[in-house]
Amino acid sequence: MTSQDRSTPSQQQYAERSYRSPAALAGGVLLLLLGGWLGGDALLQGVTQTKLMAVFALLLGVPLVIAYTLRPLVRAGEDRLTVRNPFRTITLPWGAVETLRAAFSTEAVTAAGTYQLWAIPVSLRQRKKASRQARRGATSGLRLGPQVEPGPAPRAVADQALEELRELKERAADRESAQGEPVVRWAYAIVAPIVVGAVGLAVMVAL
Repeated sequence: MTSQDRSTPSQQQYAERSYRSPAALAGGVLLLLLGGWLGGDALLQGVTQTKLMAVFALLLGVPLVIAYTLRPLVRAGEDRLTVRNPFRTITLPWGAVETLRAAFSTEAVTAAGTYQLWAIPVSLRQRKKASRQARRGATSGLRLGPQVEPGPAPRAVADQALEELRELKERAADRESAQGEPVVRWAYAIVAPIVVGAVGLAVMVAL
């Protein structure tokens, strides 16, 4: 889920890190392949109305799949956190981030608002599994005796990612280049075809 640039020790202190959900990526690719197969078959074999329906359905469906599976990304740099969500890209200077938290979703909290980190999903199942492993590790440590050093407590992927992000935030807290206000940009390349596809399907159904 995490990729970190390999560089010299001095550069590694603020090496850029990227976070994505492997499960979402795999699911998105499968859905696109399925949609391409069904849509392609309709375009090749269908009558005119069926072909138009297929075109509008693809215009609606493909960007939606990309938005929710392939597009989400969190990139943590030296001075800022870039959050690419389904329909928006949010650039957060570290100085603007008040806290990073994970309850049912991971979030970056600023004075201007709270932004979800779609690329770092919270898995309650992972948390329960990590909690069970931690309890088993503590019990094993008691049986083995105080002379045995216990290993690191297991954690869910989202919690590990947030710990890394918090470390980067703390390092940049007082750096002048890490100050500023959040910047939000809409992903019009995703939104526009969805609107066209939805309107086209609505018109075709109404005919």
